[in-house]
Amino acid sequence: MRDFTDDHSALALNTATLGHNLDGFGAGWSPEQVVDACAERGYGGIVFWTREIGERAVSIGERVRASGMEVTGLCRTPFLTGSQAGADDAVRASIDMAAGLGTTVLTIVTGGTEPDTKGLLDSQKRLAERIAAVADYAADRSVSLAIEPLNPMFGGNRTCVMTVRDALNVCNMVGAGNVGIAVDVYHVWWDTALPESLQAAKGLVLGYHLCDWLEETSDMLLDRGMMGDGVADLKALRAAVEDTGYRGLCEVEIFSAENWWKRPPETVLDTIVERFRTVC
Repeated sequence: MRDFTDDHSALALNTATLGHNLDGFGAGWSPEQVVDACAERGYGGIVFWTREIGERAVSIGERVRASGMEVTGLCRTPFLTGSQAGADDAVRASIDMAAGLGTTVLTIVTGGTEPDTKGLLDSQKRLAERIAAVADYAADRSVSLAIEPLNPMFGGNRTCVMTVRDALNVCNMVGAGNVGIAVDVYHVWWDTALPESLQAAKGLVLGYHLCDWLEETSDMLLDRGMMGDGVADLKALRAAVEDTGYRGLCEVEIFSAENWWKRPPETVLDTIVERFRTVC
């Protein structure tokens, strides 16, 4: 397992950690301000959300690379399943945005269960069909698609994929070389079968997302913990992920409406560096 004690160049910021993925939260920094602050602190990369980018994907990507970092990924496609599923052209637009940024990873948060279905299998089959329909389009633009399983509490309205095993099953149904998985501590920390599932994921992990699960969490979406403040076994989780061969950046993604989103961004960024080196 990599040693980050004296080196945080493998650290990436997901801009949601500063509250930039929802209206009315955070300090309102521009992408350029985030890039400059992360570069100043020695971060290795940044993950943006589509809502921040607009028509400026190319210029923002160039600024990140000029600062010595990389665009680690883009969040996210529109939902692909469920009552809120986006149109195919919207999915392709998110792929184009990822390509414009110069990132190789676009995250898929699947969406919920398909209308008029029960259970998960029908929705997962539909998910695989929709991913397969855009996989070549993404590959032509050097973009890989990372299916992110979500904690079961999001089942029904936000996801039909709740475990790494579920995500791997969908990958197998798609059968495309540019489709893999993203592993987020918040969503998988509880899964005692995770190490075994990850053994089947060698070469398929496209992203690793860091945060913590607070013992007394107050909101299922907006109360993630800073690394070290919760009950997730962060080192064991990273060891299992790196056992798959993953050597990419570790992306900090903390939704925290009542805590970290209310703090100065500089404080948040500095705390992340310290926690990454000591507890991750």
